[in-house]
Amino acid sequence: MSDALPLPPRPNIEQYRKLAKELQHASQSQNPEDILNWAKSWVEKLVRLQGVQLTPEVRRKVDREAEWILRHWRELRKKKDAPERCTLTDAQFFVARTHGFASWPRFTKHIEAIVKTDSPVAQFEMAVDAIVNGDLKRLDKLLTKNSRLARERSTRDHRSTLLHYVSANGVEDFRQKTPKNIIEITKRLLEAGADVNAESEAYGGGSTTLGLTATSWHPEDAGVQLALMDLLIAHGAVIEGPDSGSAVNDCLHNGRGEAAEFFASRGAHLDLEGAAGVGRLDIVKSFFTKNGRLKSPATRKQVADGFDLACQFGRIDVVEFLLDHGVRANEELKHHGGTGLHWAAWGGHADLVKRLLARGTKVDLKDKFYGGTPLDWALYAWGNTTLEGNYAEVAKLLLKAGAQIHPDWFKDDYERARAMKKIQSDPQMNEILGNYL
Repeated sequence: MSDALPLPPRPNIEQYRKLAKELQHASQSQNPEDILNWAKSWVEKLVRLQGVQLTPEVRRKVDREAEWILRHWRELRKKKDAPERCTLTDAQFFVARTHGFASWPRFTKHIEAIVKTDSPVAQFEMAVDAIVNGDLKRLDKLLTKNSRLARERSTRDHRSTLLHYVSANGVEDFRQKTPKNIIEITKRLLEAGADVNAESEAYGGGSTTLGLTATSWHPEDAGVQLALMDLLIAHGAVIEGPDSGSAVNDCLHNGRGEAAEFFASRGAHLDLEGAAGVGRLDIVKSFFTKNGRLKSPATRKQVADGFDLACQFGRIDVVEFLLDHGVRANEELKHHGGTGLHWAAWGGHADLVKRLLARGTKVDLKDKFYGGTPLDWALYAWGNTTLEGNYAEVAKLLLKAGAQIHPDWFKDDYERARAMKKIQSDPQMNEILGNYL
């Protein structure tokens, strides 16, 4: 993700100079709430300029956006080279960074360019809007008018091409969308000469459209991820470069199980961790001797990480095998310090939950990052994700094994509270959990 605020329909650099001065003034106040209030005022104004009504739901989003700005501000001020007092230059730099630009001069140059509709920057921005809004007719017109547009790059830090935007990943978050006709849009960009293997600076650099698509939630949720990946590969996209790491593991680490299986089926490299995550027990076994000892180049860390992923994606046979080969049932795993039961519950894998409980996994261990139990994770996932697990059965199994519900845990933030509200309004879950709330 590239956290960045959108610009208003008609941006004016004077607006942002004034905004930076207001930030400098707020930073000198003795009231710690002034920066947050400044951020809320800024985001509310932006919402109004976009013609959006400030409904209660929109106001909650405004509050979350303002809190993000505040966190970003605090992180910036904590840096060793940050001056004690905020100067106007500091404030201008912060405003630029929150829009995805490396410096105030680059930000102002961008604004000056986009108000000129015939400038390359303005045309690029219009083409991006056409892509994320599914406006193929508009995109075609822009590409026909400017034959070089398909190879131009964003002036934002990520330096993405137009093709990168079809992944809905690694670009500014407000543009991370997957329209229904994204396949047709991608075909048009490729026909126009887009470089299928061009790399952006997203996530530290070296990000290709295929890699970003494979690890993106949006095309998966839209049901087009595998078709989009197939199209890119058909046009020469490289799955794994010599220094790109494991494409399968990247997908698994981002929760994209189907994309990982797709890459594995196309011959992508599988180490022990990746093989476990995609359920390839035959390959997992190949990393062990007949006496059950681990063979090089596999490591004990890969065993634990593979167990983590196998639980997350419900690979029961792999989980059983790894438990028989050194993994402890209650082992603390690297991702948030939970156990295998946390991840099995998160995915709604009822059969795996049953197996892990039978193996002696403790039902009320809390993860080290969020402080949640497996039941907490299951209910959060049911209330906030599109995963298709059997969460009702998972809840029954965990409660029967002695799990407790922690109502206070669900009050800590908006998404947890939303999950609890959904539970209370759902007849099936309310019947299962009602006596425990």
